[in-house]
Amino acid sequence: MGEENQTSVAEFIFLGLSQDLQTQILLFVLFLIIYLLTVLGNLLIIILIFMDSRLHTPMYFFLRNLSFTDLCFSTSIVPQVLAHFLVKRKTISFLGCMAQIVVSLLAGCTECALLAVMSYDRYVAVCKPLHYSSIMTQQVCLQLAIGSWASGALVSLVDTTFTFQLPYQGQNIINHYFCELPALLKVASADTSSTEMAIFAMSVVILLAPVCLILVSYWNIISTVIPMQSGEGRLKVFSTCGSHLIVVVFFFGSGMFNYMKPNSKIMNERDKMISVFYAVVTPMLNPIIYSLRNKDVKGAFRNLAGRKPFSKRW
Repeated sequence: MGEENQTSVAEFIFLGLSQDLQTQILLFVLFLIIYLLTVLGNLLIIILIFMDSRLHTPMYFFLRNLSFTDLCFSTSIVPQVLAHFLVKRKTISFLGCMAQIVVSLLAGCTECALLAVMSYDRYVAVCKPLHYSSIMTQQVCLQLAIGSWASGALVSLVDTTFTFQLPYQGQNIINHYFCELPALLKVASADTSSTEMAIFAMSVVILLAPVCLILVSYWNIISTVIPMQSGEGRLKVFSTCGSHLIVVVFFFGSGMFNYMKPNSKIMNERDKMISVFYAVVTPMLNPIIYSLRNKDVKGAFRNLAGRKPFSKRW
């Protein structure tokens, strides 16, 4: 084994999304617009929910947590990607790569748990409306939020521990645009089978389990809503739940494709494109989907602009 292969790498080099200069400029503009919409939209949601007492309800409490995770998730990835669009040599230090993986995993895994919690909240609201206030108390909501963050921290800790105990020597070119576990494992200098098993197990916990909970919740919601005589009531419920399901399809579908398939030593362009959905696009979609046709949020925005404040409900 040569001397180069005995030396631990100090930095990684990304190949990025494209090598063509014009394409990179176009991608820079697109990603910049998406990131600005992500930051502005999620910050607006957080501020509105904090300042308007009409939104002090369990659903918006979880939505505020979701917006915060989206801010953390997007900010841990996109600013560096934007900078790399403007330079020829796209590098990140070993410690920087580790920090990016820890933060993005923490935020991303917490979002998975929060989406499941939000589906449970909608299940209780639709299927047990008379008991909603006694079930979804402030203490219960706080415990569910803390549990979501704790589960995200646990998965992040396990995955990063297994990943960074591997040696990385010699090969430091990553065919990706940010530090992500599946891409990083491809340049490891040792057998990665145990690490892949650990990541798969954590993916079952944080991806597959929440999806199952969400599907069960919405199956019960649909079974409750269909017999309703009020067409307006059905429309309102389906509108709210449909928004949630759109996020679930985008986020979980793309995440499961990249993290729960057999690993390969080759990172293809399709894998990178799919990661754009959960790493870049979904954090922008959440505030749009949850607020575009939401009367409460629109009312809160008008309230923030100077209208009479609402009375506190929760």
